[in-house]
Amino acid sequence: MMWLSQITIGGIEISPSGLWLIIGTALCLIELVIPTAFTAVCLGVSALLVSLVALLLPSWFGVQIAIWMLLSCGLIALGYRINQKRTSRKIQESTEAEALTAMMPNQTGRVLYEGASWRAKCADGVESIEPHDLLHVVDREGTTLIVMPMHQFGIKD
Repeated sequence: MMWLSQITIGGIEISPSGLWLIIGTALCLIELVIPTAFTAVCLGVSALLVSLVALLLPSWFGVQIAIWMLLSCGLIALGYRINQKRTSRKIQESTEAEALTAMMPNQTGRVLYEGASWRAKCADGVESIEPHDLLHVVDREGTTLIVMPMHQFGIKD
């Protein structure tokens, strides 16, 4: 276990609490520049909380690191669960798309869906899709649409 009462950086002495405060603030600010799906914010908030712990236990740096790691993992897991519930939306009512590229089974291609180009792949049982085929969107896996030709879905072109 590392024991520290003061840390010297470039000739400036910083208390462990001050160091955690700087690290936490920097990590929170990183989220503004580089979107990390709030991972940097979780790490930063954990560091800010550890800066409070460091006021009580300034010389137990190893314990501070362990607390930071546990808090970070907990906040990231909590954030993931909250975000997963919030973003698990169903596909919108519009279910028509147009193939922009050819697609074979187990390969992805591009489709025009709601005025934007989306990544897509063939639904199970679909042999192939040709460019400009009218498609029915049957599902979504993240940002990849699962599609099948309208004629296979029972709708005439």
